[in-house]
Amino acid sequence: MSADTAAIAGQAAAAGAPVHVLADSGQAPDDVAEDEEDGADWLKPGDEEDEPEGHVFPALKILKDAVGRSKMHPIPVIRKEERDSGPWPLISEHMDGEPRWVHPDITVTRVPHIRANGKRVRRDQIDVPDSFGEGVLCLIDRNGSFPSACSGVPLAPNKLLHTGPLDAYDKTKAGIYLIGIPEWTRTDMPHPLGRVIDRPDEDGRVWVTTPHVKQLEKLVRDKHLGAMPTIYDSWTGKYNESLFKPFYEATRKARTELVQVGGDPYKAYKTRLSIALRLLWPKRQEQRSPFWRPDWRMSMVAEASVRHWTVAFKAVQEGHTLIALRNVDAAVFWTPADTPPATYRIGTGFGEVKAKFVQRGEILPEGDD
Repeated sequence: MSADTAAIAGQAAAAGAPVHVLADSGQAPDDVAEDEEDGADWLKPGDEEDEPEGHVFPALKILKDAVGRSKMHPIPVIRKEERDSGPWPLISEHMDGEPRWVHPDITVTRVPHIRANGKRVRRDQIDVPDSFGEGVLCLIDRNGSFPSACSGVPLAPNKLLHTGPLDAYDKTKAGIYLIGIPEWTRTDMPHPLGRVIDRPDEDGRVWVTTPHVKQLEKLVRDKHLGAMPTIYDSWTGKYNESLFKPFYEATRKARTELVQVGGDPYKAYKTRLSIALRLLWPKRQEQRSPFWRPDWRMSMVAEASVRHWTVAFKAVQEGHTLIALRNVDAAVFWTPADTPPATYRIGTGFGEVKAKFVQRGEILPEGDD
């Protein structure tokens, strides 16, 4: 963390709560997207240890307790000798389904930028053609995408068993599925599977988690897709949506309190929350963790991506122009000034968003800009 422990303790005390902070734990470099997962998890030795007594938000303790008291007797750690076989080598970060999409008529350039603190970084500059008419860039930033997804992420708490090809999706099961890529002809929205489709196998198929299978089923029901793709293979277990719900509820309560306090207590809350969820799937062999469930981690991120995509799609269906859909929490629309799409709720709580407005040609602010 950038501030010292005394400053954090002082602000927390003003809110009536004790706080301990672990310095610099799990923080991604400033020029890296907070939720970026490719090739690194930003975890450090010691992150796997429980937060000290009185920490402003003991996220790891809460997550372990949520899993530990589940009546489904979850398996939080797949043994090391099993990780090179079965479903585990099939799981990758690209199964998150993050959109990372820009409208085909839009040009995005990465340009140098100097932040208020003097640090040199790079930021996006979006060129909007005159054909889009008058307007401004409306930047939508969803609050707490990952913890919000924990309110109802479908996953299998126990082992994934090889259930092979399926005639149809079995709603009593959750896991990973090898499917064909459904055709998506719209140019005003990204493919519902996001970047999953960027790395098909030699037969044009991709592995997805349960949130994306459920999303495709809904799109078929609503006549946005012609038919469900074939399920060529699967690894599944008993379906559950509530494994992380106690974690979600504790996170929502803490956010409601700490977002008002702001400053370093709120930063400490976000840091430990991120660490706890990243520990579901530590990437490096030497990184210790009370968890090793790639399917849980990727199902949670996929659920966040699906929710992000779905709300943006509602806005597009109501006539709004989507410019870009990025990661699991950022969207850019072309709108009249000070007029965010009505499908979003403005606020600081989970399920709500922050909206900023940027003129054509200006850089898009990120993070601490």
